[in-house]
Amino acid sequence: MCRLLGVQSHNYYSYQKRQTDKPDDLTHQEMLEWVKDIAKFSDNTYGERRIQKVLNTLSFPVSRRKTAQLMKEAGVWVRYKKKYKATTNSDHKKPIYANELKQDFVVQKPDQAYVQDITYVWTSEGWLYLAVVIDLYSRKVVGWSMSSRMKASLVCDALTMAIWQRQPKTGLIVHSDQGVQYASNADRRLIKTHGFVGSMSKKGCCWDNAVAESFFGSLKQERVHWRNYPTRFSAQQDILNYITMWYNSHRLHSYLDYQSPNDFERQNNELQKVA
Repeated sequence: MCRLLGVQSHNYYSYQKRQTDKPDDLTHQEMLEWVKDIAKFSDNTYGERRIQKVLNTLSFPVSRRKTAQLMKEAGVWVRYKKKYKATTNSDHKKPIYANELKQDFVVQKPDQAYVQDITYVWTSEGWLYLAVVIDLYSRKVVGWSMSSRMKASLVCDALTMAIWQRQPKTGLIVHSDQGVQYASNADRRLIKTHGFVGSMSKKGCCWDNAVAESFFGSLKQERVHWRNYPTRFSAQQDILNYITMWYNSHRLHSYLDYQSPNDFERQNNELQKVA
């Protein structure tokens, strides 16, 4: 038949081998559907590494390369990064804290070290400023505040929320950059009142507060840069939804071995109870 059709025999056997090695069509189609669902659930923020982790959890032992092929076949795309500017104003003469954190972002227990920072979001009504407080243990956002003005009350409200939610003990390290809001009398008084240890990055050293910067990068890349907010209120609601319903609850974090902050804390709490 090969001679009759003018086909090389080795090409025919190669084709037969490819057919034999081809995965089950039903399983392949099921994986494609899962890839589409995962991409939709993540709002097209998951790349091949996170989608691979989810597929593995769903009992599909696929490699990262195979995941990339499935994504391409399923027509799944991932949102790309856009740059944004820093908001830190460290040109002031207020007293600053020493750097107690020293880029040691590995924390063994919850509520031992928090990092905090400010970013901004554009709306049709003007800028909306967002301050967050993150627990280094689980990378969970434990406090936040939003306002049309970047005053000391913005960062104080975020830290107050974290204190109310977590009830941290004295000795907690609270790290930030040298922004004027964090050097304010109000913020210093709040830290001192609760017996916390203030800590600040070196001027111009973004790596000292990399965890907070990473969160803002995810927020901007995955949500804010893909929205047009008509009002500050609409931006507030969307950011609140991102933090509570997505980032803390479901977003797989590479540092946490691809668990969400909530799942990481829940799992470790259960292990401590057993121990």
